[in-house]
Amino acid sequence: MVEELKNLTSRVQGVERGKGIEGLNYEDLCIQLDVDLPEGYKPPKLEMFDRTGDPKVHLRTYCDKLMGVGKDERIHMKLFTRSLTGDSLSWYISQNPKKWVNWVSMASDFMDRFRFNIENAPDVFYIQNFKKKPTETFHECATRWRSEVAKVKPALEEEKMNKFFVKAQDPQYYERLMVIENHKFSDIMKLRERIEKGIKSGMVTNFEALQATTKAL
Repeated sequence: MVEELKNLTSRVQGVERGKGIEGLNYEDLCIQLDVDLPEGYKPPKLEMFDRTGDPKVHLRTYCDKLMGVGKDERIHMKLFTRSLTGDSLSWYISQNPKKWVNWVSMASDFMDRFRFNIENAPDVFYIQNFKKKPTETFHECATRWRSEVAKVKPALEEEKMNKFFVKAQDPQYYERLMVIENHKFSDIMKLRERIEKGIKSGMVTNFEALQATTKAL
């Protein structure tokens, strides 16, 4: 009994101390304290923003997902934290939510904080000189390529993107892929993988190896 009283006293004292610390009360920490979600509302599965990528694209995607809550900006602001993760979430919760008087003020701060992603997006020159890393598999390289191309502003058309991708390949692949550079990217990927398998099995001539042998003679 004595031990239980001590524990209870300790918890009560902890609560009392917390009340006196500015900024740790629920009222200070909660965004849009007086806002309740509609009864039965289930938040949709949101795309997560981890500080990389285009912040405006994230804002538009987030707003498109908010179905069933109407146009109440306070609810939009209250739910926004659920679409953030990693460094972007750390930034968000370090802010004073009381400074955001409406959705635009919050969205503007978000844009200012992560505008760097847009200003430093890769350009066409970078894409044209894109090369596979020695430690990468082709699939890993292609995935990284698509990720980088998606950041280029203005966006590249599919046909131009495919031409850049084909041109970035080594000679033994380029000479074979250029004949289908107007096809779908998935078709180029499949042929590139087939050529690679053919070279490894010896069924397809490796032009680079052949050139090296010829020079040695």
